[in-house]
Amino acid sequence: MFTFTAPDGTELACHVRGSGPPLICLPGGPMRASEYLGDLGGLTAHRTLYLLDLRGTGDSAVPADAATYRCDRQVADVEALRAHLNLDRMDVLAHSAGCNLAVLHAARHPERIARLVLVTSAQRALGLRATPDDRRAAAQLRRHEPWFEAAYAEYEKFLAGRDDADYSLYDAFFYGRWDERARAHAARADVQSNEDAEVRYAAEGAYDPPATRAALSRLHAPVLLLAGEVDGGPRPELVHRAAKCYPRGRVEVQPGAAHYPWLDDAEFFVARVAEFLAA
Repeated sequence: MFTFTAPDGTELACHVRGSGPPLICLPGGPMRASEYLGDLGGLTAHRTLYLLDLRGTGDSAVPADAATYRCDRQVADVEALRAHLNLDRMDVLAHSAGCNLAVLHAARHPERIARLVLVTSAQRALGLRATPDDRRAAAQLRRHEPWFEAAYAEYEKFLAGRDDADYSLYDAFFYGRWDERARAHAARADVQSNEDAEVRYAAEGAYDPPATRAALSRLHAPVLLLAGEVDGGPRPELVHRAAKCYPRGRVEVQPGAAHYPWLDDAEFFVARVAEFLAA
């Protein structure tokens, strides 16, 4: 791990794993410490992962101004990491809500992106969001699972906006295999997340979808959008819509995967991502 200083003086931490060409990794959550990304299913065999702890998460410092948790204001942090690593252009992988940050950075600094991998993201920055019906439809694909009935009852509470839903049950829908490894991964979410930052991440003014879409017309880097076949947020159909916003965007749908595809089938995930980055 090393630290560097953001333009506003906040000390940010970046964890380094693996070997090979650098790959900047932006976590989702939103505002979940990068620890949950692990080695991305073994992608460390192909790339050196630079896993950024976003401000106020993991080993990064809490900023003096909480308003800087807003997604668009963290673009400068990503650019500061690039400059710290002395990279003229960089490959970037982002997951879930972190893809919004990656997209805003690419829109603002298209010349700095070599290749971009966006993993299971609806991309609110582009004006695209998974609806409750999207999530219900994806959940119904899991009806054969032994845990489905109890989990779906709690999921419906969550989708209805109720605060009494037991997320420890409906977390199952976010994993292609609800096994012990998935349960352990899900159990760490609370301690890895900054709730105040999560609320502020998409605060008013964070996103301007028409402007971002227009700016992305200048992004000439190849973009891989990886969707999980049984993920509800987003479903593959929504990822295909997002891909149209990128001049060189393409979609890969991982069979049987949900929101954390490197846990569901590491071999598939690593093969597709490594091949894209090496092309």
